[in-house]
Amino acid sequence: MATQPSVAMRSDATDLPPFSRETCSDEEWKIRVELAATYRLIAHYGWDDLVFTHISARVPGPDHHFLINPYGVGFDEMTASELVKIDLDGNPLHASPYPVNAAGFTIHGAMHEHADEANCVIHTHSDDGVAVSAQKEGLMPLTQTAMVLWNDIAYHDFEGIALDHDERERLVADIADKHCLILRNHGILTHGRSCPEAFIRHYFFERACTYQIKALSAGIDNMNMPNQGVPEHTNSQGRSAAGAERIAWPALLRKLDKHNPGYDA
Repeated sequence: MATQPSVAMRSDATDLPPFSRETCSDEEWKIRVELAATYRLIAHYGWDDLVFTHISARVPGPDHHFLINPYGVGFDEMTASELVKIDLDGNPLHASPYPVNAAGFTIHGAMHEHADEANCVIHTHSDDGVAVSAQKEGLMPLTQTAMVLWNDIAYHDFEGIALDHDERERLVADIADKHCLILRNHGILTHGRSCPEAFIRHYFFERACTYQIKALSAGIDNMNMPNQGVPEHTNSQGRSAAGAERIAWPALLRKLDKHNPGYDA
């Protein structure tokens, strides 16, 4: 039995031109390369879900066009040229042999349209992220990593597979000014001003979820909760140390160049 939505929007219309590197601006190409690298890094760390879930990046310009994965290409094989550019109504702007997943348009279109800083949006169904999303308490301040993110996390109740465009308003209202979102009973989402920023934020979000699941295997009564005021203090320290992507991203690209090159094709 299928466990993922099969609804998709076609992107192979004959009246659409194919993507061309020659007509793509240098700025868009840079974002395409970073986004393709982000897809491969998500796969490298085991947070992909076959060809499901999405990462998107806004294309510079007043129209809020954004890039998203062609539905059917594995995250570990994503390339800059294969990414599909769509508008806020979900219409593809160039031809592709692959369709676009409608659920991805619903969630990501909402973020790109309404959140000015949401230039890159990452959504995953990882084992530990989904497990935490199904826990009543959500992400608890059990670890340093969780405390750094703690006051930057919002929650959105599960409404079913994200195919209803009316849900976009509630998604936007729930995330408000936060950068991390737990989609209850579903998974997690982060956004950032760039692909590197969003990925580093998502990396630590995923790690915090993993630490929680492992720690709770000993039972809630065995948890060492931090002293009063410590989560807030740690969170403020984390905000003052923003910009980790400038240090980590080049190393991550070297990792890809060594183990899974070709994302920049």
